Amino acid sequence: MTTIVFMGAGSAEFTRQLLRDLLTFDDLPGLELVMHDIDRDRLALAEQLAHISLRHHGREAVVRATADRREALAGADFVINTVNIGGHAATLTDFDVPESFGVRQTIADTLGVGGVFRGLRTFPFLDALARDITEVCPDAWLLNYTNPMAMNIGYLAATHPGVKVLGLCHSVYWTLVDLCELVGAPFEEIDFRSAGVNHQAWILSWELAGENLYDRLDKLVADDPDLRRRVRVDMYRRLGYYPTETSEHSSEYVPWYLHDDAEIERLRLPIRDYVGISAANVEETTRLIAEAATGEYVEPEEDAAEYAPQVIHSMVTGRRREIQANVVNHGLIDNLPHGAPIEAPCVIDADGAHPVAVGALPAQCAALNRTFLSVVDLTVRAATELRPEHIRHALMVDPNTSATLDVHAIWALADAMVAAHEPLLPTELRARLGAP
Repeated sequence: MTTIVFMGAGSAEFTRQLLRDLLTFDDLPGLELVMHDIDRDRLALAEQLAHISLRHHGREAVVRATADRREALAGADFVINTVNIGGHAATLTDFDVPESFGVRQTIADTLGVGGVFRGLRTFPFLDALARDITEVCPDAWLLNYTNPMAMNIGYLAATHPGVKVLGLCHSVYWTLVDLCELVGAPFEEIDFRSAGVNHQAWILSWELAGENLYDRLDKLVADDPDLRRRVRVDMYRRLGYYPTETSEHSSEYVPWYLHDDAEIERLRLPIRDYVGISAANVEETTRLIAEAATGEYVEPEEDAAEYAPQVIHSMVTGRRREIQANVVNHGLIDNLPHGAPIEAPCVIDADGAHPVAVGALPAQCAALNRTFLSVVDLTVRAATELRPEHIRHALMVDPNTSATLDVHAIWALADAMVAAHEPLLPTELRARLGAP
């Protein structure tokens, strides 16, 4: 029997899509689906969703639900992590406090002020989870979806290198699906190569039967002024390679856009976009609880194309797949730091995960990735070395923050964020350092 633990199963929208994709594989042998969440109502919902999904697909499996993490992990083969530490309230803090200093954000979950503090409040949970995995199910694969992806993978590599972990994100997949639709190419028939860091990887090659599909994209961009009003199209035109995350995300990882009113207008950037998304997720969960209780819940019909079910299927059945995964850079990308968390192709089969070396990135792409990874490295060091000054250093290096504020304001903002998130931070990182 294959035991799959849904950690943070109360993230209901994610859980229902993962269940749908997983149960579509009718050649997976006996399954045990374990739902874990510390919120009792959400946990009950996750358990109901599992039973409803099994009935919908005509499948049988053992379903367990528990609020005890170690109990949930007992016998696990795979642990899917979608935990959001602090929930919607912490997300509001990630936006509201920086905004009071003049820092504008769109998503705030990967880099920037929001990304740094989401990482800092997630690391203690990851530490506890990794310790439990090491003791309870040391052979299990940890499949992480929780952001900030690169920081989380970097932290786990620094603190628990023995845990088998893959960081999974759908950004490359959906970028290519959307690009193929835009240029009129069947996604299933293309060849591509992508690498970089999570949310700032690059489409290095993109072909259909030997045709360079970038040529089609260039013509569309040249002929369509509205298409040019997107951040990642603007970045593509200037850098020569298309970035793999949405314009909203991408704008936060560079110093060029969010501090400038004219650029926000030109590129139609939705400030505070994730605040609405986060609130909608809360409302969606409330709706699903009611629908599951009354029997009105409807299984999603569309394939979400998430990687976790594919990884599980390949490792269990031996079917070989190549996906994009976030792993540690051990000779995979030549011009990014050794040991850094990077995103690269990864072959999955019955023997596990096998990252694929891609050589050197284009110099301009690697330069941006190294800035990204500097913020990641300093945030991880703040936590692993218990040095609160590195929080300030991370924000000083962060592209959007440093383009918006002077160093005095950056330190004051860091103090304000520490104060606002204090209950969620390790004691050693709660210091307000003030002006140096």
